[in-house]
Amino acid sequence: MRQADVDAQWEALGLGADGLQVYEALLNRPGQPSRAALARSLGLPVRRVTAALDQLAAHDFTRPAGGSALPQPVAPATALRNMLHLHQAQLLHRSAELEELTGSVDRMSAQLLSTAQDPREIGIETVRGGPAIAERVAALLMSAREEVALIDRPPYASSQPDGMPTPLDMGAPVRRGARVRAIVDREGLSFHGRARGLNELAEQGVQIRLGTDLPTKMFTVDRRITLLPPTDAADPTASALVVSDALLGNALVPLFDALWERAVPIGSAERERITDVDRELLTMLSSGLKDEAIARRLDIHVHTVRRRITRLMQELNAQTRFQAGVQATLRGWLTA
Repeated sequence: MRQADVDAQWEALGLGADGLQVYEALLNRPGQPSRAALARSLGLPVRRVTAALDQLAAHDFTRPAGGSALPQPVAPATALRNMLHLHQAQLLHRSAELEELTGSVDRMSAQLLSTAQDPREIGIETVRGGPAIAERVAALLMSAREEVALIDRPPYASSQPDGMPTPLDMGAPVRRGARVRAIVDREGLSFHGRARGLNELAEQGVQIRLGTDLPTKMFTVDRRITLLPPTDAADPTASALVVSDALLGNALVPLFDALWERAVPIGSAERERITDVDRELLTMLSSGLKDEAIARRLDIHVHTVRRRITRLMQELNAQTRFQAGVQATLRGWLTA
C-alpha cells in the first residue's frame, strides 16, 4: 500500500497525518513544556499542532492533564480498540442504510417509470439492447471529467450482453485525470489473469476494492449520471436505465459509497494472509508489550519476534510500531 493510501485511511478516521505525528510525539517524547516546544520538535506550525491536539482529544486519543500542560496520551491499545468499536458501530449503521437502499432502487425506478409519460422529462432514459448499452457506456466513459465509479460482478466477459465496462476498461479516465473507483466481486479473482490485471490497474491509479455478494452492477460518472444494466443480461432486448434524476441519484450514489466503505482494497485483500501467531503478536504489540515479553508469551526466540515484527511492518507499510497497530486495526487483523 502506498504512503498516500495510508494517509488517506488515517484521514478517513477523522485524524490527519498531523494527528498521527503528534500522538506519536506525545507517546515517545514526554516532557514537552508547551505546544510551541512540541511544534518545534516536530517541525510543524503551532496552529497545525493545536488542530491535531483538538482532533486527538475529540477522538479520545488523549485526556486533559490540567492547567496549561499538554494532554496525556491514552495507551495505544485502548485508543485503537475504542476507535475500532466506533467504526464497527458506524459500519452496522451504514449496513442498515445499505440494505434499505438496495431494496429501494428497483422500486423507485419502477415507480418513476410508471408515473411519467416521458421518462426523459425526469432524467431517466431507457437504452435497449446490448450494442446500444455498450455504446452509451463508452460515451459516458469519454465524458467523465471528475470521477468514475463502478460496481462490477459476474459476468466479466468484455462482450457481455449488458454492455457494462469491466475495471480493465477504466484506465483512460485515469489518464485524463479523473478519479476512478471500482468495487469488484471477490468471485472475479478466480478468473485467469484477472487479479494480476486489477493489481496493475491499481498501480496506475485506479482505486479497486473487493466486495462480496454485491447487489447490482452499476456505473456512475461524475456522481450525476448512473447506468443500471438490465437484470437479465442474456436477453438481447433487455433495457438499461440511464439515470440523471436527483431523487434516484440520491439513492444510487450513497449505495456505492456504502459498498465502498465495506469493501477491502485489492492490495490488502491479496496480502492479508497472516497466521494466528502474527495476529496474536500484533495484538500484544498494540498493547505495548516489549519484544522480550512477547517472545515469552509466544514461546519463541526474541530474534524471531523482531523478524516477524519487521516483516509485518513492511506488509502494513508502517514506519513505526504504532502505525502498524493502526493499519492492523483498520484491516481487522487484531484479535478481540
